[in-house]
Amino acid sequence: MKTHSGAKKRFKLTAKGKVKRKSANRNHINAKMKPERRRRLGKAAYVGVTEEKRIKRLLGVGG
Repeated sequence: MKTHSGAKKRFKLTAKGKVKRKSANRNHINAKMKPERRRRLGKAAYVGVTEEKRIKRLLGVGG
């Protein structure tokens, strides 16, 4: 099965098998945000356990 091109660009697997993603709401209209919120959104987040199995399947990893 081929990997899903969109998922390949959006998600990365960590060494322990978690799925890492980028936080939303960080592309534009950032001037009105507080700097603390901007910094927090700049950091990577992890996919929840409910979605993890589906995304791993799109990435071609057994899960």
